[in-house]
Amino acid sequence: MSPTQIDRFKTHGCLHLEGFHPKSRVAPLREKLRDELKRMAGAKGGMGAVRRLPLFQQIGKLSALVNVPGLHEALVTPALLDLVAELGGLASPPAAGPQGTQLLLSPPGQGDWTLQALNWHVDLAARPQDPLPGVQAFFLIDDVAPHGGATLALAGSHRIDTRRPASDSQPALRELLKDPTGLERRLGEQGLAIVEMCGRAGDVFLMDMRVLHTPSVNATKQPRMMATTRCIFGT
Repeated sequence: MSPTQIDRFKTHGCLHLEGFHPKSRVAPLREKLRDELKRMAGAKGGMGAVRRLPLFQQIGKLSALVNVPGLHEALVTPALLDLVAELGGLASPPAAGPQGTQLLLSPPGQGDWTLQALNWHVDLAARPQDPLPGVQAFFLIDDVAPHGGATLALAGSHRIDTRRPASDSQPALRELLKDPTGLERRLGEQGLAIVEMCGRAGDVFLMDMRVLHTPSVNATKQPRMMATTRCIFGT
């Protein structure tokens, strides 16, 4: 990993590794997922039941209904863990989290894309001044177009303690995120930016686990096919 990439990760808390996995590695996973989604389309309790759920619950339900053998082994490679170790300043590669690698699937055509009413959160609470607590990897198993349901990350949010009271110069971040009007401009004034984890099959995003992130609406005609794993340090 280049010094520029490491500096970018430290500054933004998010790093896009284009074409990290070759297409030959992710293609069998994509085809298996396509077969599973076709099977579910007509199955009782399948896609029809998923679509009756609230928008973001659809992701968890659909992902839980699909099983892809070998997913973790194909995506969480020694090369990936070496990069995670380098970002964390570790002497040896970390182990992936106890949950392994989880699918992140979104049905197509969920509605109009919006920044309103999103579920911004962190999976691991830690202060900005603390050492990097862990890295979460997001894998693109298929191409994901803009507004195609990719996870959104708030780059730079790992440098802000959201538990501190707001001031005139630093509005409360979570309150700021509730109003989508001019949101990207207002975030830019705070040195923050929304990163949409879209791209090509085989791309990987690495994210500081202190970064606020959220699922988003899939406004395209294609299902969103991603996966994620967490590497937590110091455990």
